[in-house]
Amino acid sequence: MDAILDRLVAQAGSKKRLTVEQIRREFPDIDEDPGLLADLRQLLGEMHVTVDLSSVAAPLPEDEEVAVVVETVETEAGSDPVRMYLREIGRVPLLTSADELRLAEQMQKGLHAQLDLKKSGLDAKHRHKLKFEAEQGELARQKLAEANLRLVVSVAKRYIGRGMSFLDLIQEGNIGLLRAVEKFDFRKGFKFSTYATWWIRQAISRAIADQARTIRIPVHMVETINRLLRVSRRLQQELGREPTSEEIALEMELLTPDERSSILEAQGADEPLDPLLDRKLKRAAGKIRRIMKIAQEPMSLEMPIGSEDNSSLGDFIEDESVPGPVDQASRQLLKEQMQDVLDGLSDRERKVLELRFGLRDGRTRTLEEVGQEFGVTRERIRQIEAKALRKLRHPIRSRKLRDYLG
Repeated sequence: MDAILDRLVAQAGSKKRLTVEQIRREFPDIDEDPGLLADLRQLLGEMHVTVDLSSVAAPLPEDEEVAVVVETVETEAGSDPVRMYLREIGRVPLLTSADELRLAEQMQKGLHAQLDLKKSGLDAKHRHKLKFEAEQGELARQKLAEANLRLVVSVAKRYIGRGMSFLDLIQEGNIGLLRAVEKFDFRKGFKFSTYATWWIRQAISRAIADQARTIRIPVHMVETINRLLRVSRRLQQELGREPTSEEIALEMELLTPDERSSILEAQGADEPLDPLLDRKLKRAAGKIRRIMKIAQEPMSLEMPIGSEDNSSLGDFIEDESVPGPVDQASRQLLKEQMQDVLDGLSDRERKVLELRFGLRDGRTRTLEEVGQEFGVTRERIRQIEAKALRKLRHPIRSRKLRDYLG
């Protein structure tokens, strides 16, 4: 990433300006990765490089935005809140470029008026004028936001099915729209809809990363997962099969360009890899597998299985803490055979073994504890135990337990 940023800064030259096309050459998937351009603009801005957005077309012309609203109403059947909201924002007239410029200027004047109102020593007439300008600026801010609510809908529609409801997507997009209204600088000559689109996309994509999954994944990991999935799909189309973790790792820039080219050359010549390169490739492939594991969606144990809805996923998952039917049957047979074998011992010998090995209650006793129970020394208990075990090792008795002892 640092190397790519360095190349972009070098391309910016002395003018310190980049076009979106220059960025697209370094990031071919930028149009598919919401929020990426906004993040890059922020990073490049810290390096005093400006990204020219004038070459980027607005996502939808005004007439198409209206069509999107109508289409959304038709496709969101049964969703009354969505219908009501779209019907309401559809009544707000669209703005021309001149309207956007006029409202942006009013906002700027209102902002300056708010700052001037904090000064002391203002006469009543001047203060009244500043209050009026501040109110007009706030009204202009509200009008600019309301007139672009349908733009949020057109962007939010692309994220349906990502784990959030359509209304939630619109709500998060509206937050991004308000940020765009606050940060919009009309003096740079950008069309507001073009500028706002990136803030709306970023707000929605960040919300999906934070809220769509049961277990939250950091935003940077979500972006990594998205990139991995795109690389995996592309390789699957090129290879005609599922790519391996090593193949994905080579395309994910987890290795340096020199290491990648050396590995590809060795693979092309069917030669063994250098041990150091082999270790690095395996480490990168391991990272890919970990990312794939993180990307897996958790499933609820209460998720219904089948069409009858009378069974859930948890009903089909084995409880590993409980012995299986075969183990239980084998254990019961062993217990019966053990009891049969112990019946061939004297009462004292059988009781000593049962206490020493926990055959009664599962708790083993020491020689000292058994001796106290019988009122004899621990040495005497050891002798009784040894004698009883010798009897059990007799072929006649041991043959009954041989099958259970492997």
